[in-house]
Amino acid sequence: MTNLTARTVGFKPRERNVFFHILTACNLSCRHCYINPEQHGTATVQLETIEKWLRLFFDPARETNLIFLGGEPTLHPDLAAGIKTARQLGYQTVTVDSNGFLFHNLLDNISPGDAVISFSLDGPTAEINDPIRGKGVFAACTANIRNAVAMGFNVSLIYTVSRINIEHLHLMPALLKELGVRRFFIQVIGIRGKSAGYTKDNLQLTPEEWLAVIPAVAQKAAALGIHVIFPKVFLAEGEEFACAGRVAENYFIFPNGRVYQCPLCEDFPVHAFTIEDNRLVKNTGLTEDRFFTLDIAEGCVMNKLLQPGNIGYDEQGKPLYRISCCLLKQELKST
Repeated sequence: MTNLTARTVGFKPRERNVFFHILTACNLSCRHCYINPEQHGTATVQLETIEKWLRLFFDPARETNLIFLGGEPTLHPDLAAGIKTARQLGYQTVTVDSNGFLFHNLLDNISPGDAVISFSLDGPTAEINDPIRGKGVFAACTANIRNAVAMGFNVSLIYTVSRINIEHLHLMPALLKELGVRRFFIQVIGIRGKSAGYTKDNLQLTPEEWLAVIPAVAQKAAALGIHVIFPKVFLAEGEEFACAGRVAENYFIFPNGRVYQCPLCEDFPVHAFTIEDNRLVKNTGLTEDRFFTLDIAEGCVMNKLLQPGNIGYDEQGKPLYRISCCLLKQELKST
């Protein structure tokens, strides 16, 4: 009998996570893309700068993890070189978040030990996935997942849940098992970038909708031997709120040199840091980190400020539920 161990993954005080957007260009136009060119720029970070910034953010005294992002990061012709530099510097883990097209023969230019390849699908079939991510994406992504697994790469998959695709999520565990995917990230949709242009009713889920589906699907996937990770989203009654900005070191780097600590803030010029002359410069004025120490009844203060429409209140003005830090995760895996 399979034993399933569920836990909330607490923030590690000595951990550093570097989310490096090496470009914002992409071959797709997903309906919920969070990239905002007005705020993030349209440049491609050149290899020399990639290597300098990798050195800037690496801390040998900490467990430092790196995620290469875009846009579509495999569009960058020097991604393989960047991965190898990160490994040489000593990054604990390196992950590439790809839409599945894997340009520039990436897998032929790195080894399975160099990086985890994280793919994105938003449906268990082309009929569900492709209207969200683009025509032909399901076929291309699943073909490259099979190829990556066959080559020995550690493969994970991200599924962004919204009103569009939540009813199909239960079909994903069987597909992932068949594809050989080891880790499954169930992600809540963020109302930023393109998705901020849609109404809440079109995309964002209520607590009841989220809790009725996600834990059960996570159990189903974990029972198949898949390591499942999903955001906490809603805090239980009496559960303490914890903000990653107070404890962990998370840096979300964009090609224009902006560096955020909270992904909810990325649609606004409130970034805590800027990279100038290869130095990480602390910004002054009203920046995101000024809010991290505030304690409010709703939980996450940035969610309250930037996405107030997703919190309900009773007749006495008390929040019906509290929002966790968006970086707080739960995991479920067989033991």
